[in-house]
Amino acid sequence: MKYLIWGLILFLVVIHQDVWNWGNDRLVFGFIPFTLAYHAGISIAASVVWFLAANFAWPQHLEDEAMSATETEESAV
Repeated sequence: MKYLIWGLILFLVVIHQDVWNWGNDRLVFGFIPFTLAYHAGISIAASVVWFLAANFAWPQHLEDEAMSATETEESAV
């Protein structure tokens, strides 16, 4: 899953460079410029990829260290 997420991040970086849309004057839904709608879509896709990364590729040892540090602080108080 880690490699899939890295692949999706790389894909988002590549499609974010949208030089082919700079001269596009079309409107989406009759009022949103196409380039703005394109970047809104990229932002939504980036949030989905981050959600996937946080849920499926986050290193478990970092969570274990954070939980043990929290337990140590609570027992000291």
